[in-house]
Formats: sequence, structure tokens, C-alpha cells
Amino acid sequence: MVVDPARTYRYRAEERLRRTGARVTRPRIEVLAMLLAAPRALTHHEIERQVNRALGIDRVTIYRVLEWLTAHGLAHRISGDDRVWRFNAAEDERTHEHAHFKCNDCGEVICLDKAIAARSVPLPTGYRTQEIELTVKGLCADCVPARADRHRRQGPAQHRQ
Repeated sequence: MVVDPARTYRYRAEERLRRTGARVTRPRIEVLAMLLAAPRALTHHEIERQVNRALGIDRVTIYRVLEWLTAHGLAHRISGDDRVWRFNAAEDERTHEHAHFKCNDCGEVICLDKAIAARSVPLPTGYRTQEIELTVKGLCADCVPARADRHRRQGPAQHRQ
């Protein structure tokens, strides 16, 4: 028997949505299923391209669904240096308490689920933590060789400038 991965993600998305007690709508299922299936955080535009092409769900609906999923702890939003929000499914329906990795070349953002962000940071008297974001920045596995190739093509004389 062949298992359809898209169907599996839709099922998981629908189950998570039902546990909230809120309405289970097609746009919520499809957007959450896409986030669950994604190996990295996706921008609104990436989600829009895939969902709109396949299902005809408009841009505003997708934006509202992403906001709703974030507010209900089913997804989290990651801010980037490029001022573009990226979204990822919250694996266990908690607020995101893990770090992220952002590639400085291609902008890819992935969750580092095993790297737990510090739960408390010493603050001055009277200050109170609301959220901690930890982002590790560097080069992803695809960009490391690409950058090395660019440096080889440029030659050592250009590196000294």
C-alpha cells in the first residue's frame, strides 16, 4: 500500500486543529499541512505560491490563517534580517522554545529543535522577559561549497583587496 505524504500531513494538521476546539477550515488545514511538511521555515509568498496554485486560496486568507496558527501555538513566526517573516509548524503545540539557523547567503531558515533556547536571562530589576529568540547565523550545507567555488574563481589576488 502506497502512503500519500500530503494526505498524512493533512490528517496531522486536521487533528491538531480539532484539538484547539476552533473551526477546522480547508485553508487552515492546507496551510498547516504545508508547514508540517516543509523542511524549513517558509515565507508568506512561498506558501501563497503553493497553496494558491493548488487550491485558489487568496493572499489575505493565507495571511489570516498564518496569524491564527501563530496565535494558537500551532505555528511560529521567525523574523529575518531581510524583514521577511518566515513560518514553521510548532512541533508539539508549545510556544517555540528552540533556536533557529539562518543562512547568510540564501536566507534559508531552519529550526534547531535540539538546541533549546535559554528559558531565562538575567535582567535588570523591574524588567520582565516575554520571549527569547535565538538565531544562529552562518552558511547552509548548499551555500558552503558555492561560496568556496566563488572564492576559487576569484583567485587569491582579489581576496586581498
